[in-house]
Amino acid sequence: MRNVLVVLFDGVQSLDVTGPVEVFAGAELQAPGTYRVTTASLDGAPVRTSSGLTLVPEGTLAEAAAPDTLLVPGGKGTRAPDPALLDWLRRHGPRAGRLVSVCTGALLLAEAGLLEGRRVTTHWAYCERLAGRHPGIDVDPDPIYVRDGHIATSAGVTSGIDLALALVEEDLGREVALTVARHLVVFLRRPGGQAQFSAQLAAQTARREPLREIQQWITEHPAEDLGVDALAARARLSPRHFARAFRAETGTTPGRYVDRVRLEHARRLLEDGTDGVEEVSRASGYGTPEAMRRAFVRTLGTAPAEYRRRFRPLPRREAPAVSSPSSSPRSRPLRT
Repeated sequence: MRNVLVVLFDGVQSLDVTGPVEVFAGAELQAPGTYRVTTASLDGAPVRTSSGLTLVPEGTLAEAAAPDTLLVPGGKGTRAPDPALLDWLRRHGPRAGRLVSVCTGALLLAEAGLLEGRRVTTHWAYCERLAGRHPGIDVDPDPIYVRDGHIATSAGVTSGIDLALALVEEDLGREVALTVARHLVVFLRRPGGQAQFSAQLAAQTARREPLREIQQWITEHPAEDLGVDALAARARLSPRHFARAFRAETGTTPGRYVDRVRLEHARRLLEDGTDGVEEVSRASGYGTPEAMRRAFVRTLGTAPAEYRRRFRPLPRREAPAVSSPSSSPRSRPLRT
């Protein structure tokens, strides 16, 4: 039995709490006796979330059992935290087997001195603030979650579900995590290194219509000639003018935008389709499997075939293998 303690406080983001809690609760349903999730606040009193919901904790932090996983959510309440909460985290955080933050919960862990010398992430809008206030912390603004030893930090809001699924997979195996993901109608396929934004979200939307149309055309036609000359001709601009205007209005170069779109397209084909690596490389504009392999290794740290193996859902017929704790070795409690 793994004790998961979720810290509650006024101004907490409700989804930072309920998302991971549903993941661990779902895993407990699939493999009974593996998780016990407890919520607690400093004084045991109900807390008001940033959206106005009221959450009722099971007790006080002082009364809570020592957790195997201590989960600290984010929300508006992290901007001016209660000193008593920071003091509790300083004393009890180092004793947790796993220290986890969701979204701006990383700000609380940092203020408590628990992230010094660690590589972490948080919501993209607060990465600069976290790095500025704590120069001894290596803040990576891109991934949806980061693991550094026993400390795990996630980006904004829904990425806490991704991180919780990864922890369940680590504890109980891929099949249990996949079953939980299916019940929650989410995907067990986002690697921690995946960027917080898609190419379209990461880049600004161009103000001028011709450039906006080019952004959309790139997304819809990744296998076409997407060199600067070809794109400039489509936008009816000179190559030099096009490259300068595209970067000024989107915040990135045409080449980097194209690279990101092609990588996302290839990932989706590997996750959802049945085409081989060679076909995927052509459809995504890489031309050769080797060119796609280099792009995957450079950006995701893994080759396309390995990416497909890890992040493509298992056939649905395999789900019954985890219907009870005794039906599969992966359904039984495992020690970390």
